[in-house]
Amino acid sequence: MSGGVDSSVAAALMLDSGYDCIGVTLKLYTGDDIAINTTGAVPVHRGCCSLEDVNDARNVAFALDMPHYVLNFTESFRDEVIRRFIDIYEKGGTPNPCIDCNRYIKFERLLYRAQQLDFDLLVTGHYARIEKDGGRWLLKKAVDAKKDQSYVLYCLTQEQLARTRFPLGDMTKGQVREIAKEKGFINAHKQDSQDICFVPDGDYGRFMEKWTGKQYPAGNIIDCAGKLLGTHRGIVRYTIGQRRGLGIAMNEPVYVAAKSVADNTITLGPDSSLYSKIFTADTLNLIACDNIEKPLRVKVRTRYQQQEQWATAEQVEDDKLRVEFDEPQRAITPGQAAVLYDGDVVVGGGTITA
Repeated sequence: MSGGVDSSVAAALMLDSGYDCIGVTLKLYTGDDIAINTTGAVPVHRGCCSLEDVNDARNVAFALDMPHYVLNFTESFRDEVIRRFIDIYEKGGTPNPCIDCNRYIKFERLLYRAQQLDFDLLVTGHYARIEKDGGRWLLKKAVDAKKDQSYVLYCLTQEQLARTRFPLGDMTKGQVREIAKEKGFINAHKQDSQDICFVPDGDYGRFMEKWTGKQYPAGNIIDCAGKLLGTHRGIVRYTIGQRRGLGIAMNEPVYVAAKSVADNTITLGPDSSLYSKIFTADTLNLIACDNIEKPLRVKVRTRYQQQEQWATAEQVEDDKLRVEFDEPQRAITPGQAAVLYDGDVVVGGGTITA
């Protein structure tokens, strides 16, 4: 229970269905782990897992007459999420820590803890659906397309899907809020979390410098022909497709087209320089099948809120995927997830490498 309306309603629905439940909120970081502004004050928190969120979750659990516990996963979160986040940025990629949190914390560490405590199922407020087709568990998009979270859940295994339930998958956000209001939940009108929880002010570069004790050096900004345009403020502060905050005045809009950690340069180019058709991905997790035996026609999403596009996917090694889009796509970024869809079904996905 994150303290938000979705996990609260998920708990209520399971109780209404006759399950015996306990509510669990995860403590994922300390004050020393999160970004603070230059005055030393913690910014307004729009992520999750704050003290206010814990209190909201406890309040809902009390209203439901359900036990509530806070589990301390701070060490695992530092190792599996924050360190990976920093490592990917330092290598020139753009990470998705919410996927790592799902993969390593919620559906690995927490599910293991649930098994230790002899509970049958892990239930969350994610918007997605789980169905069994013959002997195989499938992950499917949510009914509410605007809230669908299947993209950040592609990492779930067959064992994890078998022990997980998403009660909100067949509902719209409006329906969820109506249930919360009917039950008098304190968080019925609470805004959805928007930020990465451990960087609530959005300044990733400053967070990484604070957390690692490093100073990421300035370097050259060049154009696609190699011409020097200016100086950047540290390569970790930029991502492919970025336009704002470049500090470069040009006669036309320019974007980050490439990053080179080797020589600490940022390359800027016009919007047309961001488009490509082919990429590779590793760290594969396939859900709908064990292996992709031959080139497969699928739709692919390379960013969370992107509309998936037609492509051909080929598994070229045990842990490597080659994907070619029918049409060039904008800002395919190393470190982000590529998720394959067959209609509403998640075939699987991986981490974009190049």
